[in-house]
Amino acid sequence: VQLQASGGGLVQAGGSLRLSCVVSGSIFKIHDMGWYRQAPGKQRDLVATITRDGIINIVDSLKGRFTISRDNAKNEVTLQMNTLKPEDTGVYYCNASNRYNTYWGQGTEVTVSS
Repeated sequence: VQLQASGGGLVQAGGSLRLSCVVSGSIFKIHDMGWYRQAPGKQRDLVATITRDGIINIVDSLKGRFTISRDNAKNEVTLQMNTLKPEDTGVYYCNASNRYNTYWGQGTEVTVSS
């Protein structure tokens, strides 16, 4: 099972980025998919999750700027990030879980310049 994240990059404050993560390989019925981020020198924190049925959880401080969506047919989860701030800088990791395991992607780096 592989999770391939893409879409990171360098953006100015106020800009937008759209991250995508595709799950490939043999994985039995993905339940939750989500995004986490790790700022330099800090722990990995939750950004947003979405269940197979589309129930969304976004960290309160990011609501209104970040949205999460998924395509179950493609095993893909996306994170739309708007009005980015320098404090959004970090490595963004996607994950996918089923009843047996949680799988992580390799991370995609987001840098927001002021």
